[in-house]
Amino acid sequence: MTSAHCDHCKLKHREDEEKKNLLNRLKRIEGQVRGVQGMVEGDAYCPDILVQVQAVRAALSAFNRELLANHINTCVAEGIRTGDTQVIGELTQVLHKLLK
Repeated sequence: MTSAHCDHCKLKHREDEEKKNLLNRLKRIEGQVRGVQGMVEGDAYCPDILVQVQAVRAALSAFNRELLANHINTCVAEGIRTGDTQVIGELTQVLHKLLK
């Protein structure tokens, strides 16, 4: 599905449950980042902050894994079924960026 505002931008309809799960994860991550900010404002000990930053990174990685799995199971699978081999190139590009 292509956006009316941007010829090269793609949109993906997500089922309500998928969207809810992704948004809940992002809200938890946002809360974690605010917690780190509060730690800095409260002059928390550096190692304690570093541990919390690593927890945020792990949460973002989990979010990426879930989103990537959803993408492969929906967009990529549908593209392959319909003969759109461009989705494989897009997936390869994304994986190269994620694995840097």
